[in-house]
Amino acid sequence: MDPEATAEATIAAHPEEVAAWLARRPGAWGRLAGQAVLRERERLGRRLTEPERRRVWTALWAALERVSER
Repeated sequence: MDPEATAEATIAAHPEEVAAWLARRPGAWGRLAGQAVLRERERLGRRLTEPERRRVWTALWAALERVSER
């Protein structure tokens, strides 16, 4: 499992949602989080456990925070 790579790939694949998150639009975080979980699920070939899902969310949030600092 590589949540950091999944987070970066999700951000790269969904710039419109990243822009919405940066603008604090409702629902942007949920859409990005869902895309990241789906991406990791496809990579692993199975559903994620709750701790795995939380690691993906944490990595995504940290990556988005880095984007917002640019």
